[in-house]
Amino acid sequence: MARPRMTADIRLFPCLSDNFGYLVHDPATEATAAVDAPEAGPIVAALEAAGWTLTDILVTHHHHDHTGAIPALKERYGCRVTAPAGEADKIPLADATVRDGDTVRVGALEARVIETPGHTLGQVAYWFADDDAVFVGDTLFSIGAGRVFEGTYPMMWASLLKLRALPDATRIFCGHEYTESNIRFARTIDPDNAALKARADEAARQRAAGKATVPSRMGEEKRANPFLRADAPELAAALGMAGQSATAVFAEIRERKNKF
Repeated sequence: MARPRMTADIRLFPCLSDNFGYLVHDPATEATAAVDAPEAGPIVAALEAAGWTLTDILVTHHHHDHTGAIPALKERYGCRVTAPAGEADKIPLADATVRDGDTVRVGALEARVIETPGHTLGQVAYWFADDDAVFVGDTLFSIGAGRVFEGTYPMMWASLLKLRALPDATRIFCGHEYTESNIRFARTIDPDNAALKARADEAARQRAAGKATVPSRMGEEKRANPFLRADAPELAAALGMAGQSATAVFAEIRERKNKF
């Protein structure tokens, strides 16, 4: 018999200037994980509002705006900190490390670890397949992708392809509220994309209503996000790069975004 789907209770809330905080709660066991730890105050407030106790922190990568609250949360809750194996020495108070293909549990919930290097060398995503949810840190954004700080463009493109291969229904929970800026850039290189226009209209309505633009769905991103379309011949042609490799096209898109 197939396992029931959509079992996790996922809460999203703002942290710092433009980060997202996330809680993933298992109603069956009362286990609760924070995905990354940008800021203690909002995480504690979200836990108290829900009546939950933090049991786990799942870290995507070592940057301070994703790990800065680990010591305070660890002291308050005694929670278990799971970190990417490639960055464990840069993440405070890590109790366990994970690599590509590993499984992590939050109570009865299961997530598969997907290594997605590029933004940082050891970054990982956590894919809760039964809940159509993936937490991608700063690798993929709604209509965007992360800066390549530590890796290479081929490395980052390969990581995006891993994420793009997830089912279209997968909800993408990313690290920051960057959607409107990403859309403004995307429309400079892909102005005739109807899916992008629809996403721009949707994001404008969401922000006008004071709502987050996250999560988006993988199927939507595959149609509208230029960083996931670097192997689309029409996009390469629009950039004057017809016939060039997807990696080269991705690098050009990322370089243009860096200067936008």
